[in-house]
Amino acid sequence: MTDAQSLLRSIFGFDGFRPGQAEIVAAVAEGEPVLAIMPTGGGKSLCYQLPALMRDGLTLVVSPLIALMRDQVRSLREAGVAAGALTSANTDEETQAVFRGIEERSLKILYLAPERLGSAAGVLRRADVGLIAVDEAHCVSQWGHDFRPDYLRIGELRRSLGVPLAAFTATADAETRAEIVTRLFDGAEPRMFLQGFDRPNIHLAFRPKDKPRAQILAFAAARKGQPGIVYCGTRAKTESLADALGREGHAVAAYHGGMEAGERRAVEERFAIEDGLIVCATVAFGMGVDKPDIRWVAHADLPKSIESYYQEIGRAGRDGAPAETMTLYGPDDIRLRRSQIDEGTAPPERKAADHGRLNALLGLAEALGCRRRKLLGYFGEAVAEPCGNCDLCDRAPETFDGTEAVRMALSACLRTEERFGTGHLIDILVGKATAKVTERGHDGLPTFGVGRAYQPRQWQAIFRQMMGHDLVRPDPERFGALRMTGAARPILRGEAAIELRRDVLSAPDRPVAKQMVADEDAPLLSALKAKRRALAEAARVPAYVIFTDRSLIEMAERRPGSLDEMAGISGVGATKLERYGRAFLEVIAGPQDETHPARRKIAGSAAGGIYDRLAEAQARLTRGADGTGKPMSCTASTLRWIAERRPGTQDALSRAPGLSAAKLDRFGEAFLEVCRAG
Repeated sequence: MTDAQSLLRSIFGFDGFRPGQAEIVAAVAEGEPVLAIMPTGGGKSLCYQLPALMRDGLTLVVSPLIALMRDQVRSLREAGVAAGALTSANTDEETQAVFRGIEERSLKILYLAPERLGSAAGVLRRADVGLIAVDEAHCVSQWGHDFRPDYLRIGELRRSLGVPLAAFTATADAETRAEIVTRLFDGAEPRMFLQGFDRPNIHLAFRPKDKPRAQILAFAAARKGQPGIVYCGTRAKTESLADALGREGHAVAAYHGGMEAGERRAVEERFAIEDGLIVCATVAFGMGVDKPDIRWVAHADLPKSIESYYQEIGRAGRDGAPAETMTLYGPDDIRLRRSQIDEGTAPPERKAADHGRLNALLGLAEALGCRRRKLLGYFGEAVAEPCGNCDLCDRAPETFDGTEAVRMALSACLRTEERFGTGHLIDILVGKATAKVTERGHDGLPTFGVGRAYQPRQWQAIFRQMMGHDLVRPDPERFGALRMTGAARPILRGEAAIELRRDVLSAPDRPVAKQMVADEDAPLLSALKAKRRALAEAARVPAYVIFTDRSLIEMAERRPGSLDEMAGISGVGATKLERYGRAFLEVIAGPQDETHPARRKIAGSAAGGIYDRLAEAQARLTRGADGTGKPMSCTASTLRWIAERRPGTQDALSRAPGLSAAKLDRFGEAFLEVCRAG
């Protein structure tokens, strides 16, 4: 079996595994049944792609979306891996090429949608399948977010082929995990890997809504030219925001479930290939997004739950380079999400659980300290120190004892029999004698005017924080009127206190983009991106398939001056180094001397240094030890053969192709000395 570490470096260009990957790769490569729950962007794909290259035979990858499969096949081919996909989007030529690769046993990885399992079963039984990998395995479960009944055929296929199976997903609660084990592993407990949920490269931020369209436009303007996603709560908003961003000069597209399938595929393809495109989308644009260089995700509306939030921000920064998020939220969002739960058809215990998930998200939005600690705490991970990469770590929030203000608000709510919404309650608190207030005699309440110390806008922020702390909820049976929860009563009775954020009572700051590199490296990064864009357009592939942002950032910071140094950059494997290394070196260090292809193939390896020393020894002896002999030299291929094998004796060295007896006599001892020195 081929060594994992050498393949990791030579094919994928990585010097080391991410935490947890090595153990999963080893288990899958050994043929153990595996269920791995890993964070979005945590490197799941590598955990079945690498074992596929280590094992004999074809690895079948069952994956749910065409766009995701095509992206991965493109990336694998650029890295020199024989990969293909059978999808409804294939041309006849693509399908024939895949079948030819299966018959000739040359294909190593085959992607297949679950809907194709039935029609492809006969071909797969004749193929040399050695492993099945299941991506987005939660789709097999009725409890999962994206149940796909065709996933139920996978267990039957595994039994008929008699091969090991490895399943991967980003989120799976206890019920989902149990059903995955039943459906895919016939109830036999697989080797379970549960990785941490942290994505430390993603900057977390929440902002109260204040002219939300302008907030989104400002956030995007500060990141112009960077690919991003704006998640919207409605189809109409995706189109109106896309229109507004387009008028501001951004490359932008809308995406939602109401579009024709062909229109959605066109947006997915455009997003994969076009550098710097923004997509305004509903959550329909999610599971199939595998673009690693998404630099930001914004939520124009509050997500449905903390799990949805985690999945959606996880689309950003999959290449490990810095990425940013911003989530807007307001009282209308909270009312909508509460009413969606209350008016749904789920049983009471499920509604209570859904309110709990929403509460966790609102608690994150209204947090007083490090957001990452709070987010990971929800998923059961304890974090000792603040993360330093969220808006509340950037600048600690200003807080105040909000107990008195909250009591005033709760009193107004109670004295009006919990029959009114925020606007009417604020009018009472600030002493505004509107017609509605006076008609109901609410200007005579003890709470009328008691809150004049705060402006109506500030009261809006206080009520929003009260909703975030689940002290009041909109009542769907009273058209959204606020009613108190059990958590509010200890505060109203003076038995508990509450701290609120003061900084959100004022107008929010303008969002500032974080720098990807230091100022002195920014021009070089820009030039490297321009070169990448030109190469990607010429090859008609997504820019990240050439190199990811993370690789370009490392190039800009480290400034490699040779192919050997370039080979040390993360993500620069042997195939990509040979194809693109010189082009990027010329951007960094100027024109480069032509390097022989034989030398390029071993750049960055120990053999590369030995090759150079062999070439130096040969140059010294071209005319013999005394400089008077007939000129003589070995080919670059001969030097590469010797450098890779490092023969230790004259007999072993004599087997080098192209090394005649005369050449062996002239160079033999010098070459052996280089090989022995390593």
